[in-house]
Amino acid sequence: MIRSLYYSPGKPIRTDISADEFPRLLRDRKGLLWLDFMSEPAEIAEPILRGFDFHPLAIDDALRETHLPKIDDWGDYIYIALNTMNYKHEHGIFESEIDELDIFLGKNFVITIHDQLLASIEDAWSACQRDLRHVQDGPDHLLYRITDALVGSYMPLIEKIDHQIDQIEDQVFDNPTRNTLEQIFALKRLLLSMRRILLPQREVLNKLARDDYRVIDPKDRIFFRDIYDHLVRLHDINESLRDLVGGAMDTYLSVINNRMNEVMKALAIITTLFMPITFVTGFFGMNFFEPVAGLLGWTSEALFQVMLAVMLGLPLVMYVWMRRRTWV
Repeated sequence: MIRSLYYSPGKPIRTDISADEFPRLLRDRKGLLWLDFMSEPAEIAEPILRGFDFHPLAIDDALRETHLPKIDDWGDYIYIALNTMNYKHEHGIFESEIDELDIFLGKNFVITIHDQLLASIEDAWSACQRDLRHVQDGPDHLLYRITDALVGSYMPLIEKIDHQIDQIEDQVFDNPTRNTLEQIFALKRLLLSMRRILLPQREVLNKLARDDYRVIDPKDRIFFRDIYDHLVRLHDINESLRDLVGGAMDTYLSVINNRMNEVMKALAIITTLFMPITFVTGFFGMNFFEPVAGLLGWTSEALFQVMLAVMLGLPLVMYVWMRRRTWV
């Protein structure tokens, strides 16, 4: 799908412009053209992009290759690759997918290319149609709106991760299960994926905020510096959440080990308590203690009562002794 939006001072915003009009609209230096390509085949998008005199390598980067966030300065325009994270949260398990947003920024145009529906693009598109102030300040300010919405989309995910960690910490102490471990590993993978794109994306915004580009007004750099500060904060939060997940993992292993120790302790106590009974029954089950051997006293009723008392009393005595030794 290809969408187009064009603004010229003193005129209403136009949408769904045909490709034949692009060269004429670009000659108007006071206008602003925004093209949005979503899931568009390269065979269709490439001829349109060549009409803007983009370098073939830049076009190839935008249409065919997957990159970490980066920025390339081509003089009259810049090419930016950013990443956004889509995720699903089902049954306490996070599943994430990283999508790429490619942007061409010129003196009077912005071109966005992406494969999936992005909330940041949709929000900026609706805002431009609703309020002219979003397009009156030029393409670099529109780039700020798009980037700010993209970076802001991480905050709901951060809040859900934080809430998930709180739930996991409660589960670890109350009733840790195999699903608890799966949730912890899913969070570790999610936070690691987020870290891989936050670091290079932070560098991209740092360059936009500090370097000199022809297509960015120096007075607008402060806006990109604000987004850079947000990314620094997001990275710090990501590191803190990773520490919390690592702590939850250590606590889970400690609780499981302690529970295993309690089980082994209980089994050892049961074995120890039954050990004297096993000895007594084994002793009186010896074949040579037969009446024919002349040891008829061993089968008397009095001795039976004595040995029965010993069998019942000896485990009790051993239990009291182990309690005094603080083994139980």
